[in-house]
Amino acid sequence: MISAATLPAPTAAARTGILLRFHLRRNRSMVLWWTIGIVALYYATAAGVDSLYPTQADLDSAAAAMSANNAFVAMAGPPRALDTVGGQTAWQASAFGSVAIGLMAMFLVGRTTREDEERGRSELVLALPVGRLATATAAAILTAGATVLVGVLITASLVAFGLPVAGSVSLGLSAALAGMVFGSATAVMAQVFPTTRGVYAASGGLIGAAYVLRAIGDVGNGVLSWLSPIGWGQAMRPYAGEIWWPALLSVVAVVISAVLVVMMFDRRDEGAGLWTPGPGPSTAGRTLSGPVGLAWRLQRGSIVGWSFGMLLCGFAYGTIGDDVEPVIGDSGYASDLFGQAGPSLTDSFYASSVLMLALIASGFAVSSAMRPHREESEGRTEALLATGLSRLRWAGAHGLMTLAGALLALVATGIGLGLGYGTFTGDWSETGSLAGAPIAYLPALLCLSGVVAVVYGWANRYTAIAWIGLVFCVAIYVLAPVLRIPEWVSNISPFSHVPQVPAVDLDLVPLLWLAAVAVILTAAGTLGLMRRDMD
Repeated sequence: MISAATLPAPTAAARTGILLRFHLRRNRSMVLWWTIGIVALYYATAAGVDSLYPTQADLDSAAAAMSANNAFVAMAGPPRALDTVGGQTAWQASAFGSVAIGLMAMFLVGRTTREDEERGRSELVLALPVGRLATATAAAILTAGATVLVGVLITASLVAFGLPVAGSVSLGLSAALAGMVFGSATAVMAQVFPTTRGVYAASGGLIGAAYVLRAIGDVGNGVLSWLSPIGWGQAMRPYAGEIWWPALLSVVAVVISAVLVVMMFDRRDEGAGLWTPGPGPSTAGRTLSGPVGLAWRLQRGSIVGWSFGMLLCGFAYGTIGDDVEPVIGDSGYASDLFGQAGPSLTDSFYASSVLMLALIASGFAVSSAMRPHREESEGRTEALLATGLSRLRWAGAHGLMTLAGALLALVATGIGLGLGYGTFTGDWSETGSLAGAPIAYLPALLCLSGVVAVVYGWANRYTAIAWIGLVFCVAIYVLAPVLRIPEWVSNISPFSHVPQVPAVDLDLVPLLWLAAVAVILTAAGTLGLMRRDMD
C-alpha cells in the first residue's frame, strides 16, 4: 500500500492548473455575462444594420452621410466599406467592442492579481508549495482564454448571420487582441500600484487614452491612431479588404508587457507595489468632517467621469443635426423604433436618443446606489458606525451622491446634445429644449436606484441582482416596438411613463408619480438597512 507521503508532488504546471481552475470558478459568472454582452453587441449591430438599411440605396445614403460627419468618425472609427452590412457592423461595433473587452480583461486581471494581494488571499496561496509567478500565470491564462472565447464567438455569430468569413475572423481577432493588450497592460499596472482602485484607475485611463488617440487620429491624418490598440484592430480593415499584419503590433505589445511583469514582480514585495504613496495629512480637511464629504470623496471620480462621458455622448448624438433620415434609414424597423414619439422624424429621433442616453446614464445611478454595499462588504462601514455616525446619516450621504450625480449626468447629456445640434446645424433655437429634455428622466433613474436600495437594505448579499432592473428597461426600449410586447409589461419600466420630450410637451404628473415611487422604494430599503445586522 502506497502512503500519501510517497506520492509524487504536483508539478509546477499542475499547481498552476489548480489555480487556473480556482480562478475560473470564482470568475465564471463574470466571464459568462461579459461574453454574452459583448457578443450580443456585435450580433445586434449586424442585425440592426440589416433591418435599418434593407436596400443598397439605403446603405449608400447612410454611408455618404456618416462618412462626411467627423463626429461619427471620431466616435466610431475610419469609415470603410460603409455601403455594406459588414462594413457598417465593423465600423459601429469595433471601437466600443474593443473598449468592452478591454474592461472585461482589466477586471479579470485586477481581481485575480492585485485584489487577491490586497485582501491577503494571494499570501495564503503562496504559503503552499507554489511558485511566486503561479498566480499571475493562472490569471494570464484565464484572461487570454476569456478574450479568445469572446473573439471566437463574435466570429461564429457574424458568420452565422451571413457575413463574409474573412471579415468576421478579422473582426473577432481584433477584439480578442485588444482584450489581451489591455489585460496585459493591467498586469503591468498591478505591479506598479499597491491598491486595486489605483490599478483600475490607471488601466481605465489607458483604455480611455487609447480611445481618444484613435478618435483624434481618425479625424486627423491618422498618425495617432497607430498609437492605439483600438486603432490597430481597425487597421485590419474587417470586410474592407482585410490586412493581417497590424495584428503583430498587438502580439508585440502583449509580449513586452509580459516581460515587464516578470521583471517588476521580482523587484517588489508581496502585497506592495513599485510605487508607494506617501503618508497623507495628519488631520482630515473640513470636507471630510462629515458623512457627505466622505461620500463625495469616495464617489467624485465616478461622478465626474460619468458626467464627462455623457457630455461627449450627448454631443455626438447632437451632431447628427437635422440630417436624420439618411442616417437611420426609412425601414419599418426605423419607423417602429424612432417614429413612435411624434409626427416629426427628427423630433422622434431625438426623443428616442434622449431615452437611450438616459438609459446609459442609469448605469451611474445603479452603480452609485451600490456603493454602500461595496463599503460594507469590504469592512469599512463597521469602523464608521462604531463612532457616533448613524446608519441613516451614512446611507443618506451616499443617496445624496446618487441623486446629485444622476442629475449632473443628465444635465451634462443635455448640454452636449444642445451644443452638438447647434454646432452642426447653426440653429441654436432648439438648444434649450434639447438641453432640458434629459432631466425629465431623473425620477426614472431614481426608481432604479430605489430598487438597489431595497435589495441592499434587505438582502445585502444579493445586491448585484438589482442590475436586472436596468437590463429589463433596456430590453423594453429595444424590443417592445418590434416584438409588440404587451403594454402592461412595458409599463413596468419607469422609462415608459416619462413624456418623450422634445417630441411631446412635458407633463409633470407622471414624473411626480415616479418620484413618489422612488421615495417609497428608498424608504423601504432604508427600513431594511435599519433592521438587519451589518454585513
